[in-house]
Amino acid sequence: MTQTRTASATATYTVLDIERVVRRVKADLIMIADSTGGWTPEKASQYVHDVELLAKAGYLDYVDVTLFSNGIEVKATRFDVDTDAGGLTCSRPGGVLWPKVVAPYLRMVLGYSSAYTAAAKEAFKNQLKINWSPTNADTSHSSLNSAGGRDYVSNAYGMQRKDWAA
Repeated sequence: MTQTRTASATATYTVLDIERVVRRVKADLIMIADSTGGWTPEKASQYVHDVELLAKAGYLDYVDVTLFSNGIEVKATRFDVDTDAGGLTCSRPGGVLWPKVVAPYLRMVLGYSSAYTAAAKEAFKNQLKINWSPTNADTSHSSLNSAGGRDYVSNAYGMQRKDWAA
C-alpha cells in the first residue's frame, strides 16, 4: 500500500518517508535505553513500536525523553515532528552516549497532533503496547542546558531532535 500526504502546497511525503525518519529515532531510543539501563530492551521496543505507529497515522507531534537519577533531571531529548521539513539536512542517529547513573529512570512523554481525536484514541488503544495516560509533567528541561541536536528527514517529513544536559 502506498500513501502520500501533503503538508502544504509543495511538501509531500509517504509512509516510507515516515518509516525512514522513525528508524533513526528508534535507533536513538534504543541507544538511550541501552546506555542508561533505564529501560529493558523489551520496554524500549514497546515504546518505539508506539512511536512508529502513531507517527505513521499522523497522530504524533513530539516525543520527549528524560533521564532522571534519584529524581533529578540529568539529560533529555525531544523529537519534534515537522511535516514541511524539506529544508532540513538529515543527520545520522546517535551522538554522545547517555550516562549510566544511580537509580536511572527514563520518562517518555508524547505530544499528539490535533488529528488524534477521542475516536482515534479509541480505535488505536488495542494496537499500542504502552498504556499511555495524560500527564502534566514539565518537559521544559529548565534545569538543564541546551546541548545541540540533529535533524532526521526524508522528503517533507522530518523530526528535529533537541538535546539538553546537566
